[in-house]
Amino acid sequence: MSFSRAGAELLFQVFAERYERASLLVTSNLPFSEWTQAFQGERMTAALLDRFTHRCHIFEMNGESYRFRESMKAKKGGKERPAGKAASPPDNPQS
Repeated sequence: MSFSRAGAELLFQVFAERYERASLLVTSNLPFSEWTQAFQGERMTAALLDRFTHRCHIFEMNGESYRFRESMKAKKGGKERPAGKAASPPDNPQS
């Protein structure tokens, strides 16, 4: 995902205004080294990362995708259903 220059500047403004005032949670599947592509350049990305990484906790999770694992289980068990079709509720003998 890439932001337009104006979009990147607006997002940066939101982050800058929250800097050291309130908590902020950000998730990404990109390493910091690839954020320059999303934020239109090295200067803006460096300034953003400077604020993000100051007084922060970084949790790096490099495991298997939960959604992928569940979809593979469903395929192996023959429980795959068409996209957009909801699962039927389990039978409830008490109702």
